[in-house]
Amino acid sequence: MIPKLPHHLSFPDPSLASEEGLVAFGGDLSPSRLMLAYRMGIFPWYSANDPILWWSPDPRLILELDDFKLSRSLRKNMAHFEIRFDTNFAQVVRECSMAPRKGQKGSWIVPEMIEAYEVLHTLGHAHSVEAYQEGTLVGGLYGVSVGGVFCGESMFAKVSNASKVAFAVLVDHLQEWGYDFIDCQVPTAHLKSLGAKEVSRKEFLKRLNVSCEDVSLENCWI
Repeated sequence: MIPKLPHHLSFPDPSLASEEGLVAFGGDLSPSRLMLAYRMGIFPWYSANDPILWWSPDPRLILELDDFKLSRSLRKNMAHFEIRFDTNFAQVVRECSMAPRKGQKGSWIVPEMIEAYEVLHTLGHAHSVEAYQEGTLVGGLYGVSVGGVFCGESMFAKVSNASKVAFAVLVDHLQEWGYDFIDCQVPTAHLKSLGAKEVSRKEFLKRLNVSCEDVSLENCWI
């Protein structure tokens, strides 16, 4: 049985998740609950009209910052974009929610999720990386910072390589700031092509726990 979250602020041990990685259902998307979830290696992922579902998959996909694969062609493309941080978070999230996904109908970035992450952004926990051409937003990504880990949520591109360039610049800044790794959540061929790798949930949670001790890194975005 998948447990329903109680009214008080808590989560089950993520190591007890179902085979699919489902930890619990219910609760809310308040900033305190969301941040507790991320610090425990749990994230929300559900569709419209469904209860809030909380996940901690096994295996987990992460990117060691030194493992990022910057191809020669992508390096050349970087000059074609202007990259900004946290200047248009709301639009990035909305563009991600509307981006078509192969094999998916609709988006898991439902209106309540958009509102919740905008609140996290105003509190300094959620961040966007934006790619522009001639002043127009053409790609980007957003995620949540917990200690020395950036938890990537979603990305979009209206121009070829726009999100990849934003991701490359993010990796460079995270290295400069002293972050440990990027949590890419679930395995995808696209992220693996950029250098991400699968690790066990046990290893991920152990490393996350250590990284979360250094909360000073979260101020790098200011």
